[in-house]
Amino acid sequence: MRTDPYRWEDAVQDAARLAGRLAAVPLGTLARRRQGKPMHPRGAVLDAVLERSGGPDWGVRWLTGPAREPAVVRLSRGAGLPAPLPDLLGLAVRLPTGDRPVDLLLSSAGRGRRTRFLPVPRVDAVTAYGSLMGYRSPAGTLRLAAVPDGPRRVPSDPGPVAERAPGTVFRLLVARGAAGEWVPFARLTLGAVVDGLDPDVRFDAVRNPPPGLLADGPMARFRAPAYAAAREGRR
Repeated sequence: MRTDPYRWEDAVQDAARLAGRLAAVPLGTLARRRQGKPMHPRGAVLDAVLERSGGPDWGVRWLTGPAREPAVVRLSRGAGLPAPLPDLLGLAVRLPTGDRPVDLLLSSAGRGRRTRFLPVPRVDAVTAYGSLMGYRSPAGTLRLAAVPDGPRRVPSDPGPVAERAPGTVFRLLVARGAAGEWVPFARLTLGAVVDGLDPDVRFDAVRNPPPGLLADGPMARFRAPAYAAAREGRR
């Protein structure tokens, strides 16, 4: 029996955890039908390079750089709707370094102080992406974003992504709090598509956050059981 005051934030976290457990049931069914991918079933995987030039000194060494490291990127359509219908797009980044990889999962979203929390269906893969999930840090809650470095039209279906996305550059940004300004800290350059177009690469942003950051907040608590359902469906 808990004796500490039950705050509004606690209620939100508990509700998110419960919603994630409820969503895990249909997601597990979809995972079994979609070979372990209940969401973002169709995508293209490309080699990439992440160059961290140095961001704000908020007590997270990973953000301050500088560093240059190889990466794997998957651009995908969230619901798997057929193109040219708009879909919630995904930009997943894996840095296979250290004892465990670093996984970033970004969704097509707005860039404003309010719209950065809202998923926005898009048609073109070269668009603004954001981490709807927050990260706990010594400086408070941080959120990440990726924005294209210049206009470029790349339809989000896997085939066109494989043909047109190589050479695309995204600027990675970080913001503090609910309304903090976006600050650039890295560049992500997409390379050639890997063999097989969409090999079985699984990302887990809750288990594999960047060093010095901890996936936290309602979205992290919602995602955790969903990821577990996907892993179970894959088995």
